[in-house]
Amino acid sequence: MRIAMVSEHASPLAAASGLGGADAGGQNVAVRALALALADAGHEIVVHTRRTDRRSPRRVALAQGVTVDHVDAGPPRQLPKDDLVDHMDAFSAELAASWRADRPDVVHAHFWMSGLAALPAARVLGVPVVQTFHALGSVKRRHQGADDTSPARRVAVESDLGASVDRVLATCREEVDELVALGVPADQATVVPCGVDVGHFTPGPGDDHRGFRVLSVSRLVPRKGVDTVISALARLPRDAELVIAGGPALAALDDDPEVARLRSLASSLGVADRVRFLGAVGHDALPALYRSADAVACVPAYEPFGLVPLEAMACARPVVAAAVGGLADTVVDGVTGHHVPAGDPGAVAAALERLRADPRRARRLGRAGRRRAETEYGWDQVAAAHERVYGEVAAAVPALSSLTTGSPA
Repeated sequence: MRIAMVSEHASPLAAASGLGGADAGGQNVAVRALALALADAGHEIVVHTRRTDRRSPRRVALAQGVTVDHVDAGPPRQLPKDDLVDHMDAFSAELAASWRADRPDVVHAHFWMSGLAALPAARVLGVPVVQTFHALGSVKRRHQGADDTSPARRVAVESDLGASVDRVLATCREEVDELVALGVPADQATVVPCGVDVGHFTPGPGDDHRGFRVLSVSRLVPRKGVDTVISALARLPRDAELVIAGGPALAALDDDPEVARLRSLASSLGVADRVRFLGAVGHDALPALYRSADAVACVPAYEPFGLVPLEAMACARPVVAAAVGGLADTVVDGVTGHHVPAGDPGAVAAALERLRADPRRARRLGRAGRRRAETEYGWDQVAAAHERVYGEVAAAVPALSSLTTGSPA
């Protein structure tokens, strides 16, 4: 199949560099990995993302069968994600021109603004559209309230998109319930999780360190719950330490307001000497980082899916995870780690202490996590699930023989 992916703010080319900024994270990784896995299966992929550097070529070959298309929509520089909605009409016009010249068999939009741009461009040509939201505005608004900077119309657009596209791919069971609450017919949503590269993230010995090392890998924004892990650390014995990966580059940490807030919290709790910030960590360095930990803590207030627990599990490390969103699906309580309530430092500390006090059990949970990652979440399995949906929606669209590579009929 010829598959067009639209990922307006999350370029797959950024996935190999250090992630952790406010608008760079799991979607970049997921789009890249899915495109590569589909290409390995014999498909032709073009990923359309917004140009953020005027020096970038219009098209860049990511791998055999995968091309990244830098779409001109708005100024060619980095912009806050929430400001991009004003440029989606221009993005859509560019997509329509591209697809008239080279019509795809199916379009897969990643994030709501990508769907906003992709749907009208695809509909003119009779191309089916699959939508993955990655995060829902209704959930974000519920948890962030007045701090939510999303455009006011986001929830309404997501509701309309969910009812208009050919299929919505929900990344977890909880998201299906949220979609139904938005008015999306239940039979329009199919659960297809994100995956993990089980060849990149592998088990192995960690580094030599004393005590009990907890790792947090996260964008440094308040909803990710890193403050909850710091508060939990204060309840653990002095041999426990916390390593935090994510945020800006190491040299820029001192200028980051969220880092300042987290450092202040650590100081007030008397654990500043047991908390270490690494800054942004490149994709290639992550497996060794996971293996250096005794446990990984991932306790956001909400999480549409969450790649970190899967990466940790693939590296055979037990995970303490908030029982929210995709984390409630991927981490099996008592089997691959522990579920805890979001925002509860006491519960996080208790779960971590169970792992610290029984290293053999912690290793057993880690091995179970590796097996689960291999059997349920390898990108080859996840790509095959996407293929099935693409085939279903393409088969349901009548052949439009009047459409050519020129203007639509």
